[in-house]
Amino acid sequence: MNRFQKVRLFLCLAGLFIIRIQEAAGSGPSGNEIRIERHKAVPMRDGTILYADVYLPAKPGRYPTIITRTPYGLQRDGVHQTMIRFAQHGYAVVVQDVRGRYESEGKWEPFRDEAKDGYDTIEWAAAQPFSNGKVATQGGSYLGHNQWQAASQAPPHLVAAFPSLASTNIYANWLTMGGAFRLSFNYGWGVVRMPDRIMLPQYWHSAEYAPEELKYENILMHLPLKDGDLKSAGSVVQHYRDWIAHESYDDYWKEISDEERFDRIKVPTYSSGGWFDIFVMGTINGYVGMRNKGGTPQARKEARLIIGPWGHGPSKSFGGVDFTDDAYISQFDMELRFYDYHLKGIKNGLEKEKPVKLFYMGANKWREEDDWPVPGTRFTPLYLDAERPANSVRGGGLLSFQKPGKPGSDQYRYDPSSPVPTTGGNNCCGTPTPSGPRDQRPLEQREDVLVYTGDFLEKPLTIAGPVKMKLQAATDGPDTDWMIKLVDVHPNGFAMPVSEGILRARFREGLDKMKLLKPGEVYEYEIEMTGTANVFKPGHRIRIDITSSNFPQFDRNPNTGEPLGSSARIRVANQTIHYGGPKPSHVLLPVVNDL
Repeated sequence: MNRFQKVRLFLCLAGLFIIRIQEAAGSGPSGNEIRIERHKAVPMRDGTILYADVYLPAKPGRYPTIITRTPYGLQRDGVHQTMIRFAQHGYAVVVQDVRGRYESEGKWEPFRDEAKDGYDTIEWAAAQPFSNGKVATQGGSYLGHNQWQAASQAPPHLVAAFPSLASTNIYANWLTMGGAFRLSFNYGWGVVRMPDRIMLPQYWHSAEYAPEELKYENILMHLPLKDGDLKSAGSVVQHYRDWIAHESYDDYWKEISDEERFDRIKVPTYSSGGWFDIFVMGTINGYVGMRNKGGTPQARKEARLIIGPWGHGPSKSFGGVDFTDDAYISQFDMELRFYDYHLKGIKNGLEKEKPVKLFYMGANKWREEDDWPVPGTRFTPLYLDAERPANSVRGGGLLSFQKPGKPGSDQYRYDPSSPVPTTGGNNCCGTPTPSGPRDQRPLEQREDVLVYTGDFLEKPLTIAGPVKMKLQAATDGPDTDWMIKLVDVHPNGFAMPVSEGILRARFREGLDKMKLLKPGEVYEYEIEMTGTANVFKPGHRIRIDITSSNFPQFDRNPNTGEPLGSSARIRVANQTIHYGGPKPSHVLLPVVNDL
């Protein structure tokens, strides 16, 4: 019995806790009493016991049930308060430590056991005296991933799921983007959660007392990546090494991918996320997958999506940009309304709303849409061009809705020993790289960043949907990366990123197909970028930035063609971007009707 279980056992000797809480105005029925049953044993099919707390209305009865499964501990800040509020609104709430974490038994192996453990927990809860047999799931990030995993097993008593800020493909929209390894997040999230310990102090190596060589900004420079766990944690973290060993979308990843199993999910789902969240593509793919492939007509019809100008959770301002008070929507209120509708049958107007709700940056307004992509979207090419070399914002890179009159090219050198530093974009969770709509001008001063800027707009241009770059490019080695940013340039010069994408060149034919390059050969690369909704206002300009690194958000491609994590050496790559000609490089903008 570990120390957490001993503490729980001591608490449980007191029996059933009754808590009376006078709620703040607007947060629930005033004076509701709840009870909390501590340290409930939940048996899994293999005999492993997972432990949970159960929050209940004080009045005995059978209640619709909400399940949250977390690797972060039942007593994490905010969890207790949220579950109390659900219980005060008439729900039984089961909050469980996942396998191998904190109080629960078993081995911690991220992602691998969540489907069957989630199923078993749902069915256990439905059979308890406190449940009326109607169960929904709740939680964001890893907790949202847990919901997708459990729903894919079609538990008979699952009624609805609300996965927020969640990946739907651990390989494609968690571990990597375009095959490029999300170093700062994977290292910070993966290595500190060791299987034989509760948790290392997260980012302790950023503290002032840490040795210089163990500070975060230095430790992420370590090569080869595959033994970086030893450098920081002092021992092997096997799941981290497994991630690096499986560098393509192989069976190791496919067997836990929700995107392979949308057709098995039979209940309504509500996907919520943020334009600058690390998992925004999972948020979008969750809705699209369920809308098109859900396992029942109801699951397809009642799939929902909401995306705000947020990072890893709702806010009114993010990354130094104030999107106005209207940008913030309470996560709890969204979830409660959804559960009331599906678990209690309350007609609260949810059924009358369109399935997609998007916040349009620039205009700073919400708008409901009929689907994603928005019906009637005009995917409009915006072409690269140049009147002189496009290196840095001082160069002559251009963007135009007209095809260039003649072919041309721009060159730059990508040196992995001096990568372009991460500044803003899609990241999260305390990594030492600030995410969100950060000003790109400091990066655009670099000669290894190509900058292509359009004319001042005379009227607004509204986009909402997937963004894609089609790039004609060559490198002088067997592999490299192409990093793209779509930027909204304000009249005062502020360069606000609104979408980004990266592609590791070896994955140009698919994430499950690795194929090295022929040095010097021109290839067409199709680079998927993060979805967005933005109004480019009159007086603004549209910009595309192109480079080959974004460190430490992504690992540095050493340009050697060696397997991920194995290279201890680097080489400088000479890059060429081609524009004009029969296959002009361009970005496809999802243009929609103006607000």
